[in-house]
Amino acid sequence: MKRNRVALAAAALLAAFVFSARAESPVDFDQGKADAKQALGQAREQASQSPAAPADALGLQATAPDQVKRRIVVFKKGTSRERQLSLAQAGGGIVTHKLWLINAVAIVVPQAQLVSVEQAFSALPEVERVSEDFVQNWLAQEAPSEPGSQAQRVPWGIARVNAKGAWPITRGKGVKVAVVDTGIDHSHPDLKTAGGFNVITHDDNYMDDQGHGTHVSGTIAALDNGEGVVGVAPDVTLYGVKVLDAQGSGTFASVVEGIQWTVEHKMDVANFSLGASQGSPELEAAIQAAAKAGVAIVCAAGNSGGSVGYPAAYDDVIAISASSSKDKLAYFSSRGPQVDLIAPGVSIDSTYMGGGYDTLDGTSMACPHAAGLAALAVAQGAHGVQAVKAALQKAAKPLAGLTSDQQGAGMVDAAKLVGRE
Repeated sequence: MKRNRVALAAAALLAAFVFSARAESPVDFDQGKADAKQALGQAREQASQSPAAPADALGLQATAPDQVKRRIVVFKKGTSRERQLSLAQAGGGIVTHKLWLINAVAIVVPQAQLVSVEQAFSALPEVERVSEDFVQNWLAQEAPSEPGSQAQRVPWGIARVNAKGAWPITRGKGVKVAVVDTGIDHSHPDLKTAGGFNVITHDDNYMDDQGHGTHVSGTIAALDNGEGVVGVAPDVTLYGVKVLDAQGSGTFASVVEGIQWTVEHKMDVANFSLGASQGSPELEAAIQAAAKAGVAIVCAAGNSGGSVGYPAAYDDVIAISASSSKDKLAYFSSRGPQVDLIAPGVSIDSTYMGGGYDTLDGTSMACPHAAGLAALAVAQGAHGVQAVKAALQKAAKPLAGLTSDQQGAGMVDAAKLVGRE
């Protein structure tokens, strides 16, 4: 009887913890565009009509993080999506993320059952491996300053990369750029978004509740509308993919699903102003798949002052370190042989949630300068991470006194990027 009570309590706990994930139906993104969109809509409609979670389960939500463990189950190639879900459920896990991009699912299991569940998965011939899914804070930045004035101004970083020098040729129109972050304040008067997704709640509510993603978005694409600030590529088609919560925390599975979304929706450029001190085979596999699909992922190198973080340290991305207004390496900027370019990252003025503007420091702020430049390169015909990286590096000039580990190829000049110099 005691075991039964424990099992029932664990089941109720899990139901509360991942209720929204259970309500969502599988979506096959291998279908054609129209069919995929229709299937996605049907899945979300089913989720919205699902019954509420049991009251007893909801009461246990507050203690859920201490009672469950997260794992990513990677299946061998050729295992169908339906089979993956069936095996995951039969093995004792509840699916929180369907990571088709890397032949995997993310699950949660009761802590007391972890060993038996892992043993069950390890015995399955279809399973490649079972990895721990970490929860961590992916953001490392300084606090925002007081809001600035509302009259349109060109932030120093936008001027430093000579964004205006490219605008007679292109402002990024038609290029699809995803900000994979804390979301975007899509009501901000200086930003125009075309859509997005919330990986945490599995719905379309990608509204920023932290501020970071909105700040990043302004550097890429703030409108040239006579107010606030202006971005590097103000005419791009901007999307918000919310993978981090109000504290800047998220799981590896959430970040992988964010990468998956950029592939499914055929983004040209994806900005990842987030990072971890460690990587994972699943994160690397997702990055490789995105590169193969033609998504140019631009990543912040990190703010540790030491080695480059992840996913910036992987080969199939464009890794960005941060400079000051005096063309010096920012003291906090990570550095290493993985760095491809440097961009402004100190005292960066940009949009902020709530319709305002703030100044932040970080490689998170340097990264969107490069993502905006990447969009300009795509508008000029570059496609895929290697072609975009080559175009940016060709248009870059090394900063005096910095090593290649600190700056990669140097600072990009937008006018040179589009052939005006």
